[in-house]
Amino acid sequence: MTEGLMSKAATMEIPIHGNGDSRRLPEDDGLEQDLQQVMVSGPNLNETSIVSGGYGGTAEGIIPTSTLKGSNLHPPHPSPAMPGEEATRGIAVEKFDIVKKWGINTYKCTKQLLSERFGRGSRTVDLELETQIELLRDTKHKYECVLGLARALTNHFYSLVQTQHALADAFSDLSQKSPELQEEFGYNAETQKLLCKNGETLLGAVNFFVSSINTLVNKTMEDTLMTVKQYETARLEYDAYRTDLEELNMGPRDAGTLCRLEAAQAHFQAHRAKYEKLRADVAVKLKFLEENKVKVMHKQLLLFHNAISAYFAGNQQQLEQTLKQFNIKLKSPGAEKPSWLEE
Repeated sequence: MTEGLMSKAATMEIPIHGNGDSRRLPEDDGLEQDLQQVMVSGPNLNETSIVSGGYGGTAEGIIPTSTLKGSNLHPPHPSPAMPGEEATRGIAVEKFDIVKKWGINTYKCTKQLLSERFGRGSRTVDLELETQIELLRDTKHKYECVLGLARALTNHFYSLVQTQHALADAFSDLSQKSPELQEEFGYNAETQKLLCKNGETLLGAVNFFVSSINTLVNKTMEDTLMTVKQYETARLEYDAYRTDLEELNMGPRDAGTLCRLEAAQAHFQAHRAKYEKLRADVAVKLKFLEENKVKVMHKQLLLFHNAISAYFAGNQQQLEQTLKQFNIKLKSPGAEKPSWLEE
């Protein structure tokens, strides 16, 4: 019945073999029993006791503190609990239950992870989904490289525009102070001013490109990868409780084991449902991410190409038209007469 619950069309269980003994070690059993005993029994909030002999001590090793005060002393009469005390005790018990569940879950997942690492266990693998996840991680890495290069281009080009602006001011100043070269300095000043204007327009396009790629990489892709991390954690928990159920099924069937087996079956079903839900969520997000990525990159690559081509071709009108096409706001044009290059 357990194998029927775990079999899926797109999912398979891959055994991991190692050189070590794949049987469950005695110390693993002892560690699990000790942990579960501590987690289940918990501290006694009603009385203080001294326990000898460790966790496995018998009742003979428990000494009530009342016996340490002498036999002539009578215990005080119990007073009724105040509402505030009951609320505090309830919060403490609730927190202890949370810590207990967390501890058991952490122990089982750590044991499953080590079992997979050392080749003593098996893990559930969805080959198609994990291939898409690896492709997403690789694509994100490559897009991060493009984003870094685009930012570097923006920084370098901004420095170029600032240099051209300073050069235009220098030419303009020399044009006024050198009557014999006034026209030549004036032409060069106009040229550098035009290049500055077109450069600022191109910077607007490149900045828009950088902002869009940054949103795609560090928000959209990252959001999908966060769901992937939740899915991978759920997969580990699912395999941990699946392994626990399988080990109990192979053990003896006494009254205690049957009770533990029923609880393990319930935990397994809960983690199986969580794993399958997150697997479906990841598949949906990967599909929508791919569609969104194609749409965004089609627009941004067209913008980048047209803006770069128009700038280096010296076509100011086409450059400005490209930015208007993608709804990128430009600086309000000055009222100055167009230069001879524009004409």
